[in-house]
Amino acid sequence: MTDLFLSDVIDGLDREPKILPCKYFYDARGSELFEQICELPEYYPTRADVEATETNIDAIVAALGPGVRLVELGSGAGVKTRILLSHLREVAAYVPIEISEAALDASAARLAEEFPQLTILPVAADYTLPFELPEAGATATRTVIYFPGSTIGNFHPPDAIQFMRRLRRIADGVLIGVDLKKDKAILERAYDDAAGVTAAFNLNLLVRMQRELGAELDLDGFEHMARYDEAAGRIEMHLVSRRDQAIVVGNRRFDLRAGETIRSEVSYKYSLPEFATVAMESGWEVEQVWTDRQGRFSLQYLAAR
Repeated sequence: MTDLFLSDVIDGLDREPKILPCKYFYDARGSELFEQICELPEYYPTRADVEATETNIDAIVAALGPGVRLVELGSGAGVKTRILLSHLREVAAYVPIEISEAALDASAARLAEEFPQLTILPVAADYTLPFELPEAGATATRTVIYFPGSTIGNFHPPDAIQFMRRLRRIADGVLIGVDLKKDKAILERAYDDAAGVTAAFNLNLLVRMQRELGAELDLDGFEHMARYDEAAGRIEMHLVSRRDQAIVVGNRRFDLRAGETIRSEVSYKYSLPEFATVAMESGWEVEQVWTDRQGRFSLQYLAAR
């Protein structure tokens, strides 16, 4: 994992403009900070996702059916997962996939205590790359990918299509969270909270580079920025260089000018027709859509076409 982390960092910093992959936010500290983000008043997606799930749980369970092997991508703390698992009938197996092994183990242990009859088969892997699913036994009638939150927005649309085409090869259905387009001010506050938790989450990426890759950099030389690009329909998070400086990592030196940014995340927001097109082009069909009461966030069930 360290070799891949280093390779991805060097590749990203070698680009113009510079980027860092957002998947490396999630070490143990990053996962802890993201859990805090989900509780912030400005960060609506988690509350809206939970509301959409709770309000429509009977219809969601009916769409998934009994005997399902539920594969969750990026399991995290499993808050929304608990709602789903407590209502699903005769779950064949629950397969959480998480890049942070520490976060995965902690989440799987908590769920094992709460659902002692549930077969839990955790997989420590980067789900953006090909991975192998463990066998669920003869009781599994179908495999459904559970991808809550707004993580599909972290993919550029062409990459989202390729990613979902890969899911098409291993699953019969997808239950996916899709954040919807809304006012720019609401979006920017959600990614730049007053308490500075999202800023710490973003800067933790540099902390990881120091600790795990031996990167030479000045943490105080960077600050967090979030902005909404209306033309592209996406939030962007950046690490902004406060001054002329350099990052040295893997025997490479990368110079930054004062005000230059390193883009660390994009989060695309969709209209319902826009995401239906993405689903169709990747081999899926939107069968059902559920939203929170304010229509800020959608949970969608996709069936293989």
